[in-house]
Amino acid sequence: MAKEISKNNIPVFEQIKRVDEDGNEYWSARDLSKVLEYSEYRHFLPVVDRAKEACKNSKQKVSDHFEDILDMVQLGSTAQRGVESIKLSRYACYLIVQNASPDKEVVALGQTYFAVQTRLREIQQMDSYNKLSTEEEKRLFLRKEMASHNKQLADAARNAGVIDPLDYAIFQNFGYKGLYGGLDAKGIHSKKGLKKSENILDHMGSTELAANLFRATQAEEKLKRENIKGKQKANQAHFEVGKKVRKTIQELGGTMPENLPKADSIKKIEKKAETKKINPKKKK
Repeated sequence: MAKEISKNNIPVFEQIKRVDEDGNEYWSARDLSKVLEYSEYRHFLPVVDRAKEACKNSKQKVSDHFEDILDMVQLGSTAQRGVESIKLSRYACYLIVQNASPDKEVVALGQTYFAVQTRLREIQQMDSYNKLSTEEEKRLFLRKEMASHNKQLADAARNAGVIDPLDYAIFQNFGYKGLYGGLDAKGIHSKKGLKKSENILDHMGSTELAANLFRATQAEEKLKRENIKGKQKANQAHFEVGKKVRKTIQELGGTMPENLPKADSIKKIEKKAETKKINPKKKK
């Protein structure tokens, strides 16, 4: 299965991606149905319908993400025939894998792959993010996002049964272990040369912060989507999400988070930004 899902370290979802005449990426519903191991295309269509409904509920225009097309299939050495299919955006694929059979390994991998890629695109397309030109600005932006989503993750964990502060620290460690190849918070401190009092998130560069943001958002969604209950199940879910995000980074050729360099404390950047607000340079 692993060999089928990823060939030459290229995720199968990337392998079946197409590009239209305008240079826009898209996926064919028929291609995706085969990758997600649906025996017949008609069995896949109810999943697409649920994804369309989710798209509508998200206040997105369905036609921007799902477009009926004809796919040409090879009948013989020369003959071809057009069959009904759907042209899917990356966001449409994300919604589809969220609504597909969760017991399939390839679906679980697809959920992580498209979630990570979709979230990355969302960040890249944010006007506020696009205006950022420096690493410091990007770190400040992502650190604030991380703080916000950590609160939401804590709420989701609490609803799953992770109540006590100690239990939540253990829950967080499971996420770190998945993403950092077995390292918990203490191990990350040691690997990065951080003091015990230093916050790990405050010393992450933008790339590492983005990886942890993906972990937090997807762990929150998984806890809610699967209505996970119990500390052990919540811990395992967080570990699995972290591990899948790590695998996606590996497949995309990225640097493992534990090998990314330690950054200066973001507190210094925040202080510098605050000073600029208080004492802006006068224009001549």
